[in-house]
Amino acid sequence: MTWLLPLPAYALGTFPSAVMVARSKGIDITKVGSGNPGASNIARTMGTAWGVAVFVLDALKGALPALVGVLLDDRPVALAMVAVAVIGHMFPATRGFKGGKGVATMAGATLILQPLAFAILLVLWFLTRKLSGIASVGSLAIALGLPVVTAIIGAPWWEVVALALIAALVMVRHTSNIKRLLSGSELSASRSR
Repeated sequence: MTWLLPLPAYALGTFPSAVMVARSKGIDITKVGSGNPGASNIARTMGTAWGVAVFVLDALKGALPALVGVLLDDRPVALAMVAVAVIGHMFPATRGFKGGKGVATMAGATLILQPLAFAILLVLWFLTRKLSGIASVGSLAIALGLPVVTAIIGAPWWEVVALALIAALVMVRHTSNIKRLLSGSELSASRSR
């Protein structure tokens, strides 16, 4: 019955962490800042501590399915559940398929499945975000780096491919950011859309 596990993983992915945290303070996060219901917009709108809280909650949406797969000793099922959780976060049926960009959910899964890669990518995220001053650059850097780093550290080829596909989903959700970066109109981390 493990083939049924992606269903609750999708449901978990749709949990509206940013929306609920913002609503607790009387804020509709989809109508302020970038309008994106994610940790970065929460941090810009409500402060860093709230942004970290939402990041942790969103990371758990990737970490928990990954952990279930690992405990079942079934990494393909773990990766399938992670992919579905990321899709649930990005395209929640409960909110008109308008969700976040999947960075934190992908990161949480990486922490469980590839902890060394997670540590390396965390450093990469910090450096690229610090040097560029643009939040989306850090997110794009870790999405691009995920399959590369996991391949370098020796993950099985099929797992590298699966993680590359998940990272590609994150890249697709950053299409508007990529267009603004190419045009030079992407704003700094403190004001980015």
